[in-house]
Amino acid sequence: MQKFLYKKTKIVDYFLILIGTALVAASIQCIYDPISMVTGGFTGMSIIVKEITKKLIPGGVPLWFTNFVLNVPVFIVAWRLKGPRFIWKTLLGTTLLSVWLYVIPMIDLPQGDYTLAAVFGGVIGGVGMGLVLSAKATTGGTDMVATLIQHYMRHYSIVQIMQVLDGLIVVAGLYVFGVHVAMYAIVAIYITSKVSGALLEGFKFSKVAYIITDQYELVAKKIMENMDRGVTGLKAKGMYSGTDKCMLYCVVAQKQIVEVKEIVAEIDPGAFVIVSDAREVLGEGFQEHSA
Repeated sequence: MQKFLYKKTKIVDYFLILIGTALVAASIQCIYDPISMVTGGFTGMSIIVKEITKKLIPGGVPLWFTNFVLNVPVFIVAWRLKGPRFIWKTLLGTTLLSVWLYVIPMIDLPQGDYTLAAVFGGVIGGVGMGLVLSAKATTGGTDMVATLIQHYMRHYSIVQIMQVLDGLIVVAGLYVFGVHVAMYAIVAIYITSKVSGALLEGFKFSKVAYIITDQYELVAKKIMENMDRGVTGLKAKGMYSGTDKCMLYCVVAQKQIVEVKEIVAEIDPGAFVIVSDAREVLGEGFQEHSA
């Protein structure tokens, strides 16, 4: 049974990589490339190379070819440093991205509208990258280069190195395509990171309620009985009064927080309640733990 679930998880991961790389390639081929927007990464470098080589080759060097050529030496180095198991999924993601860039035709969707390109390119590319990352893979490029650099420069994080590398590529794009396009590219990068991050963390945001009341037993009992949610009592001490208290800690769905506040107000109108956001909740009654 465990072996079956493992195989099922691998199939889902491969499917996510397939769809994710297709979306990333679509954002590049149909949005960023037609409008010459460089958003970092090896694909951004590919767009720059294509523009520079247009005078030498009709249409310039294809994006898929440059992306593939740039990744080859990186993967050879990664293979020797990290081993084959480390790069397998990333190799698959990089290969699929190059294939999609070759297969998907270049369609000028933004029609010269940089705002649409930044927003929709960021959303589509962000969803695609989120799917790839959720399968514990990447599309190679600067994130793989950053991993290799961090192998020798341990005092820097991979994210910090990636920011520097992508920043240099955006600056190169600035010199080739101008400041106007680079400014929109920064917006696109921001949207991509936000969308991919939200996809990884999950959209099922929850609410956390901290309740300080003398009627903590009644409040906890009613929440558990009426809402079928667990409540945890935490030992606390009122520093002003010097008395020991029990603070209730409860995590509920967003739509349930109103009911929690109504229960507290009904039992103890003078209770002190703090409500905050929970970005991700794993466990019974919420999202299941992933393998």
